[in-house]
Amino acid sequence: MAPASEIDLFAPVERDIVLEIRTSKMKTMPGLKIETGIDKRIRFGRIPVSLIGLDADEHDLVFHGGRDKAIHGYCCSHYPTWQKEFPDAATRFDRGGFGENFVTERMNERNVCIGDIVSVGNDGVLLQVSLPRQPCFKLNHRFQLKNFAPNTYKTSRTGWYYRVLHEGTVQAGDEIRLVQRKWPKWTIERVQEYLHRTLDDAAMNEELAAIADMGDESRNAFEKRVEKLKAKQKRAAGTEEEKERWRDFKIIEKKTQTPRILSFVLEAMKQNPEAGDVQLGSHARLKLPNGLLRSYSIVSGNPDRFELGIALEEPSRGGSAYLHSTAKEGDIIQVGRVTADVKPAGAASNHVFIVGGIGITAFLSMLEMYQKIHWEATLHFALRDAANDMPFRSRIEALGDSVRLYDGSKGQRMDIPAIFAGLSWNSHVYVCGPTRMMDQAILESKKRGLGEDEVHFEAFGADTTGDPFEVEVKSARERKKKSEVLQVGAEETLLEVLRKHFGDDDVPSSCEVGNCGTCKVVVRSGRVEHRGTALLDEEKDEAMLSCVSRGIGRIAIEI
Repeated sequence: MAPASEIDLFAPVERDIVLEIRTSKMKTMPGLKIETGIDKRIRFGRIPVSLIGLDADEHDLVFHGGRDKAIHGYCCSHYPTWQKEFPDAATRFDRGGFGENFVTERMNERNVCIGDIVSVGNDGVLLQVSLPRQPCFKLNHRFQLKNFAPNTYKTSRTGWYYRVLHEGTVQAGDEIRLVQRKWPKWTIERVQEYLHRTLDDAAMNEELAAIADMGDESRNAFEKRVEKLKAKQKRAAGTEEEKERWRDFKIIEKKTQTPRILSFVLEAMKQNPEAGDVQLGSHARLKLPNGLLRSYSIVSGNPDRFELGIALEEPSRGGSAYLHSTAKEGDIIQVGRVTADVKPAGAASNHVFIVGGIGITAFLSMLEMYQKIHWEATLHFALRDAANDMPFRSRIEALGDSVRLYDGSKGQRMDIPAIFAGLSWNSHVYVCGPTRMMDQAILESKKRGLGEDEVHFEAFGADTTGDPFEVEVKSARERKKKSEVLQVGAEETLLEVLRKHFGDDDVPSSCEVGNCGTCKVVVRSGRVEHRGTALLDEEKDEAMLSCVSRGIGRIAIEI
């Protein structure tokens, strides 16, 4: 075998040798409770190959295995490069580190193409390259490097998957021979360019979506990308009214979850074929018949039919009071944007949710999905009275032993400092609850030096009152127009005042409690009392959240 430094990874290759064959049973990953098939060991002798892969090789079938991911190939010439780039983890970068089945020396992402058909050995085995490897958090955990996984696709050192076209047996030392190359311009590296690095090239996305030999996972990603780009272009060309299109929904179910919490199922009067999927952690913006605009978390459903969980606020700003006391089944309510404030932290090894009461609605669908895809997650859930105040009880109970309940009626209190102190390596924290819980979680996260990419705060209410202030407003679309000076009263928000003068279309918003950043405006001068969690620290010098933050004295903004 040639030294890695002497191997030209860009050289065409039609033959290579299987240096090692590796397989594994499912095992618990060190430091976690979840199982994985990544810890593959060398196999000797002839090994049967079926349509689902190598004999005695097990996979977490959520993301690995199946016809399109039967066998994983990886170029061992990458390992010395990884060792140089990550010297502190150099001993962990060795053959088998990426969970590969076939270890090769010269075949790599720059000379292997989607759809390539290869023979292996002399027992009739035929394989076809189907997909680039999509790395997940397990690589971060395996190499003990936070956010390592993206490096693999940024540098195109992920490896690739084969599907099995003809069964047989293989062994180490077998020759791999290129039999047919159907898509010579689409190397694994070039596919990854448009899959991960250059996302908005419409022509390339369409071309890739049409490659019949590409596995479903990647081809579906390109197909969805094409649909989204077309929808984006359509919205950009539309009128202001079309950019936030209000749709009529009927309340088809109003159900009591607890004495304080009701659930509502809303269904579109007219189905929208371009609606797409509801992202995890989404909320819907409602225009209520009494004129109020409010956003509520979606706990299940799709863009045409979804369920909300709504607590009666104390005191209510008008939205929850209307829905609890006046709204009834059969009523029509308009729904605008469906947006998500929180993105799944795919690089984290463990996910910790700190939740109080109705805050569960922000994360329930996310917790269920994490359990389904075998991500390790723990819910710390505080309730006034677990027996009588738990909404969506059957769904929470289905989460099993991942839930830690704190029952206030029994004197149980959540120890937030202890939860943060006990976080395992590479954890991501999600918090939604009353102000006291949020404030304490923010304090603990700062004490422990957690970055803004390691904690997500989702407020379900906000204190928006304060001292009156003046705001000089200039519209970015009407720069020649004279600025207007507006007064924001003690009980008003900047967002409310801006809407009165400029209308809803000029001042977009979504959550209206400081989570999402939709209502962000540019600050040209003056001091701001920042509230909410949507702005990064470096953004606060030049922007503010108009839904919750307040000016001090007089400020100047641009919308």
